[in-house]
Amino acid sequence: MATLRERKTYREQVLRALYEATEGNRLLGVTGAMICSTLRVPEQDLAAACTYLAGEGLITVDWDPGNIPAMVMLTHQGIRLMEAEEEERG
Repeated sequence: MATLRERKTYREQVLRALYEATEGNRLLGVTGAMICSTLRVPEQDLAAACTYLAGEGLITVDWDPGNIPAMVMLTHQGIRLMEAEEEERG
């Protein structure tokens, strides 16, 4: 089971990886398998991160059986958050 710090890190990593992979385009998505292999996040922790982020309205998720994210996409709100963070970094 992941610690609170690990869960927060996974959430941030998922958002950043999704934003970078889609170049901020909400019409594009990324497979859960790609996120898992890119970030080396355990499937159950990826599912938990996606559930949380979807609940916050930052992403949408198409689920495969067994609670595995099949396709993950940013929402408009998720893109705005990532763009604000990008502007802060300069």
